[in-house]
Order: sequence, then C-alpha cells, then structure tokens
Amino acid sequence: MLDIGFIHTLRKIARMLPKERQTLMFSATMPKLMSELSDTYLTDPVKVAVNPPGKAADKIDQGVHFVSQGDKATLLAEYLAKHPGELSMVFGRTKHGCEKLSKLLDKWGFSVAAIHGNKSQGQRERALQAFRKGDTQVLVATDVAARGLDIPEVAHVYNYDLPNVAENYVHRIGRTARAGRDGRAVAFCAPAELGELRAIERAMKSSITVIGGEVPAATAPAGRGGA
Repeated sequence: MLDIGFIHTLRKIARMLPKERQTLMFSATMPKLMSELSDTYLTDPVKVAVNPPGKAADKIDQGVHFVSQGDKATLLAEYLAKHPGELSMVFGRTKHGCEKLSKLLDKWGFSVAAIHGNKSQGQRERALQAFRKGDTQVLVATDVAARGLDIPEVAHVYNYDLPNVAENYVHRIGRTARAGRDGRAVAFCAPAELGELRAIERAMKSSITVIGGEVPAATAPAGRGGA
C-alpha cells in the first residue's frame, strides 16, 4: 500500500502529530525497506511477530510437482477435478498469462474468475464476491491477491508459476489454512524454474516435498511423498 502512494499521506499525518505519542505500526511482512521506514517513526520499538520471517503456517500441506511448462494447464485441470466444490486459488506470474489460463479453464468447464492489474476495481470486487460466496470456485490471480486476502474457505493454492521473489511464495500459500483450518499448496515447477524453487526453499529454511513428476537428479530435494 505504501508503494502505491499511501506513504505520502502517512508522512503528512506524522507531521501533524505531537512528538510525545504512542505509535503502533502493523505490517503483514517486515522487509528491509519497511523496517527502515518504521525506524523513522518509532523510538525503541517493541516488535511482535506472529511467525518468523519466511515461515509458512504449520497447517499448510505443501508439495511440488515437476512438470514441463506446456503441460501445466492439463495438470492443473487434473488437480482441480479431484476437489470439486472446494475453493482453489491459482497464482500466475503475468497478467496476460492469468487471463489466458482463466479463459482456458472456463472453456474446460470450470467455474473460474481472474484478478490481475488489468482488471478494474469493480471487476476485482465482483470476482472476489462471487468467489467468497462459492459461485466461483477457482480464482486465478497474480501477486496482487497474494497479500491481505482473507477467505477461510480457500482449501487449495496452486503456484502455477513460481514467483521470482521468494517471499511471495509464503504470502501466496498463506491464502489457505486460515482461521484454524487445514490447507494444501501445490507448486508446479518447470525445468526453467528450478532456481526459483531453490530460492524459496532457502528462504523457508526447509525443502518442499516432491509429490509428482520427474525430479532432476542434480537438484532432487530430500523429501518425496504424496499429498
């Protein structure tokens, strides 16, 4: 939110406040830039963190499925077909890619909507409302929906494209397993995305269990199982 202009409003408000005051700042994440910003407004602050940085919720069952880029759509359809009636979020990397995928899933008979930067605010709100009500069961989105979206009924998160910023993976899968529920997150990893996968595992300080596909011998993670 600060990136899209709210920082200017925050600075304006701060100038109007008395120097002797109590200030509380809340953030879903605390990257370096956010930490530096908070230091300009806080004096000897006490920091409270729900989860350590880069740690996913314990109730999320994570898995990675190795697959060629061209076979991802078919694989996604297979996963979605296994869980009819359950809400699923699918994350892609680009606006064009998400729109194309949502149209393909719609053609294949899935109840789907898309959220990305080319959609108007009204279109996004209508898509979210239909998804919350269960009228739409699959929501395809870019990272615009990776933070702040709280829909407890989301049972599955599919990383159709792995994010090129490792911390975004944790935000994406955090859309499931909310309000004390269990959740499932599956990452589709094409050969060209092995670097992104390893960066995600380093950020989380743990490997993601392999649940399908052929694991490249030189990069095989420790775990293998089913989900």
